[in-house]
Amino acid sequence: MRYPTLILSAICLVFTAGAASAEKRVAFVVGNGTYKNVAPLPNPSVDAKAMASALRNVGFEVVEGSNLTRDKMTERLLDFGKKAQGADVALFFYAGHGIAISGTNYLLPIDADIKSEMDVKLGAAINIDLTLEQTMGDAKVKLVFLDACRDNPFAAKIKSNAATRSVNVQTGLAEMKSGEGTLIAFATGPGQTALDGQEGSNSPFTRALLANLTQPGMEIQQAMTKVRAQVNEETNKGQLPWGHTNLIGTVYLNGAPAPGAVAAVAPAAGASKASDVELEFWRSIKDSNKPEELNAYLTNYPNGQFRSLALSRIASLESGAKDATATRNLSTGIDPATFKDEANQTTEDQIGLDKGQRRDVQRRLTGLGFDTKVTGQFDQGTRGVITRWQAARGYPKSGYLNKLQHKALLTEIVAAAPTASTDEERPKRRATSSGGQQQAQPQPQPQPQRQYQSNPGPDPAGAGRFIGGVVGGMLR
Repeated sequence: MRYPTLILSAICLVFTAGAASAEKRVAFVVGNGTYKNVAPLPNPSVDAKAMASALRNVGFEVVEGSNLTRDKMTERLLDFGKKAQGADVALFFYAGHGIAISGTNYLLPIDADIKSEMDVKLGAAINIDLTLEQTMGDAKVKLVFLDACRDNPFAAKIKSNAATRSVNVQTGLAEMKSGEGTLIAFATGPGQTALDGQEGSNSPFTRALLANLTQPGMEIQQAMTKVRAQVNEETNKGQLPWGHTNLIGTVYLNGAPAPGAVAAVAPAAGASKASDVELEFWRSIKDSNKPEELNAYLTNYPNGQFRSLALSRIASLESGAKDATATRNLSTGIDPATFKDEANQTTEDQIGLDKGQRRDVQRRLTGLGFDTKVTGQFDQGTRGVITRWQAARGYPKSGYLNKLQHKALLTEIVAAAPTASTDEERPKRRATSSGGQQQAQPQPQPQPQRQYQSNPGPDPAGAGRFIGGVVGGMLR
């Protein structure tokens, strides 16, 4: 009889629907186009409305806005921050003008009138890093989509009013790296500009997001691979979306696929030629040092063209990790209490770490392979890195340090890597990325290729503190 099977299937569907409805999903969706002091953009409000509708259809509570002034954007962000507290998924979408100054990205309200770098620092624009930290900090999954890589409309004014010191005003937006549980996606690569599309329609990036992001059974990273391929094809390879992900699990915006549906996603066994989507997926992760990203390729393409290369690279990474662990002798001289005493904000405050010592902790973690930005501030990204370090060492996971764990970290690094750099070394370190690779110097070309920040200008950490007092206070 088939009735018991049908009844069981119905029960499973009820529980699946209940689980989806119980998940707390909140989105911030804003499109700014009717700028008062620069040429308007015709499509951001169209993009925002379409995105808001698509997200509501898959269970998001949406904080929406179009053509917002600085004050109105702040109001929406405050509302979003409150609603996103403890969310299972928090999503941030912005279409409009964005600018990058000295490696820091800002969103522009429609009443922005920027004549100098000081106008930006005093709050005429909205610091993206601080905004995301304040509004989405404790969400379990954080998804960020920035269709804001248009050319900087205020670049000439800022440069003309910066005669006394060097100001690095970039084309497009600067590179950003995601913290744990975060995906950040740009409409195009760092330092490049994106197309707005034909008037009254969606931009190529937003159109691709709408076509793929909420497809039933589509995992988010697979969706972004399809987004990149679609935009690349639609713009005749003139625009390639770029992103950074640190997700630690699979994320579906419109339900996980049925058990038998996974095979349909993968190419047929014995396929002799990789599809454009598979090629783009492989290109995006082929140089990754994270086995989970390479495993994601194997999951989506179990018989893919690059299967053997992926398996080989995973084996190499795992072998290197085992060798590094074996040579460090991690437990020597460590108090056994380190493995049971949990750390929190209070225990970390008791250590009394100043900014220099916090930088030292970040450098030491990076030296062990737990890459993080060396800013002297323990932001959300650093907390995630500390949590991974604690998990790898068998310490209680909290993202905070206590005296024993801090001492253990110092002991471990002394045996495994050079100690913190001197003041004379710091300028050289600031010219490198968190992964230790020298960043590319900008060349005077009419059409710049993937420009990455090479002249940080003023201390980015100092700028963060200054803006934190202006913007952070408003968001609290």
